[in-house]
Amino acid sequence: MSTPVIGVLALQGDVREHLIALAAADAVARPVRRPEELAEIDGLVIPGGESTTISKLAVLFGVMEPLRARVREGLPVYGTCAGMIMLADKILDPRSGQETVGGIDMIVRRNAFGRQNESFEAAVDVKGVEGDPVEGVFIRAPWVESVGAEAEVLAEHGGHIVAVRQGNALATSFHPELTGDHRVHGLFVDMVRANRTPASL
Repeated sequence: MSTPVIGVLALQGDVREHLIALAAADAVARPVRRPEELAEIDGLVIPGGESTTISKLAVLFGVMEPLRARVREGLPVYGTCAGMIMLADKILDPRSGQETVGGIDMIVRRNAFGRQNESFEAAVDVKGVEGDPVEGVFIRAPWVESVGAEAEVLAEHGGHIVAVRQGNALATSFHPELTGDHRVHGLFVDMVRANRTPASL
């Protein structure tokens, strides 16, 4: 099977780190900024950064509606930190004018783990990731207040949900791209490969 092509939404945030992690997980990784580039990928990562800024830039660059459409059609998508907020169907405390892509039936609280100076690292057991716990980097991280029946909780920290999957959509509160451990990206690459399999038969 050919190597999957996975984009990283390159409007704001830690794009470069995700490109490196995806390449290490055996994907072809490329930045995505324009609607036409969405048509050329097998999966997409929405990186950490500032969710309000990413939301406004996605609208400005004309990618919000095409991205929503592709996610509804089943495009595998993975959001970290701000990307998790972007994949939530509902934000508990949205900023004025903030929109989301949606795709996961969950309610997310922004900056729930505290401000920048309260950032921390913690070992997180993630369902579907074999071996030792993942080292989670939490930077102004959200947590998930609640999930719907279709969403599967993959990890919790301190009694709060920090990783969720629903169908082809994956989201984590933390930043695995900052640790050099590419197993969570590997999990997502496997999701992309599995999604491509029926079409290639």
